[in-house]
Amino acid sequence: MSNVEQIYKNVLKDIVPTINEISTINHVVDKLKILLKKRAQEQNIRYTTMEPQGSTGIKQTQLRNDFDIDFFIGLNFNEFKPKYEGLSKNKRKKESKKDFLFLCNEWIIKALSTEEFKNPGLLYAEHPYVKVDYKSEKIDLKIDIVLYFDLTLEYIKKYGPVTAVDRSPWHGRFVRDNLTDTQKNDVRLLKQFFKACHCYGDKSAVGKAGFIGYSAELLIYHYENLENLFNNFKNLLRNPLDYYSRTIKEIRKKPHMRDDALIIIDPIDQNRNVASAISERSYRYCNNQIQEFLKNPKEDFFKIGIIPEYIESKNGDKLRNNFFIIELKNLNQEIHYTINRDKLYSLGDSIKSNGENEPSHARKFEKIEFELYFEDNIEEYNLAIYCSNPKISKSYLRKGPPIKEKSHMDKFIRKNPNYIEKKGYLWIETEREFTEFIDFLKNFTILKLPDNFEVRNISKSVNATTISGKKAIYVLRNMVLPFYYERARFSHQS
Repeated sequence: MSNVEQIYKNVLKDIVPTINEISTINHVVDKLKILLKKRAQEQNIRYTTMEPQGSTGIKQTQLRNDFDIDFFIGLNFNEFKPKYEGLSKNKRKKESKKDFLFLCNEWIIKALSTEEFKNPGLLYAEHPYVKVDYKSEKIDLKIDIVLYFDLTLEYIKKYGPVTAVDRSPWHGRFVRDNLTDTQKNDVRLLKQFFKACHCYGDKSAVGKAGFIGYSAELLIYHYENLENLFNNFKNLLRNPLDYYSRTIKEIRKKPHMRDDALIIIDPIDQNRNVASAISERSYRYCNNQIQEFLKNPKEDFFKIGIIPEYIESKNGDKLRNNFFIIELKNLNQEIHYTINRDKLYSLGDSIKSNGENEPSHARKFEKIEFELYFEDNIEEYNLAIYCSNPKISKSYLRKGPPIKEKSHMDKFIRKNPNYIEKKGYLWIETEREFTEFIDFLKNFTILKLPDNFEVRNISKSVNATTISGKKAIYVLRNMVLPFYYERARFSHQS
């Protein structure tokens, strides 16, 4: 047995679920079915199937201590179809949402009125579903109960899904039928590796979103085993994984896939890129870690540790004045963390676009990059920011029209009598509102910050006040900039 094979074997001992865990999940699922079937019969509600999906369901690719259950209930679309006839896609979505809300409230939530199922309630994403906790003396787990239209595979491939979750049961069946037990263990190893990189799911510390379970399953499906995947991971940006064997040129013709960094086409729906939400930053950091593992294999690469706080080097830091931090507190716990995440990424994008250049496209604070790190359990959200030129001149030359365009030139001269001529254009020296990036950052953040956030601190990174803020700085400096911007010469503190 090779060193790498021994490492995989050792890691699997710790991450494969126990027989008792699987038995416990099956026990809870059986209880859930009894309650939901009973209520459905009382209310004369028809359904086609109910079963657990996801990694703890029919896929069986979960990690140890993963007790969360995705429980799906299929509905016959033909029973709802007449009322949706003639509706646009958006109106059909609104009508189906009303139907799902009614069933969630009148069927699912009212069925879960027992001591063991606690706090059933609606959650609103694109698709409403019920979230409930199951608690007993031995176990505490979370269950998502999701209604979907039970469509045939042929229907989905021809017309696409009716709702966002209609593909999910087919994802489960694909993994169940196409991956061996050995490959499912490779999926477990890959998930563990991504989690150790803090690049997994919608709470990924690196990039807006990291790898997801289905993407990990499809990576193993395409490359057949973990060894092949790791050896080819560095080529993923150039090599799309397409179940339908199309070229990258054909795939890029689709507008919604044109700018996606990674391409992993859904076998269930050829028009869906499973990797569309995976951040290129997450990929690049994971790729770096994989290459390091291949050079020097260690079990440590699979250990999920706490992200360190950034600590300034004792020898000084040449870039200490180039890093900044915005530390925020969310004041409205009713707002889902993904909504807060998206709003703050939008804020970061606005800081970048408004800070790098003047409205006239003249350079301003030049290169700006940021990363968001949040700990929603304590409602702390942080934007760590790098600015390449945090102190700029009081004025700049704003470019006007070409001298050869007489009507535009005359208009510019009337407004700007102190113009100068340079390289065939008119120019005017323009005063800046801000010459220090920190002043621009404070002003812009206060103007654009969503109302549910309270500013705790906006400062240079060395003056960060929270542990989560210092972690945000570490993520940007150590896990984003050195790997995502390969040609940039950022200092890298390990």
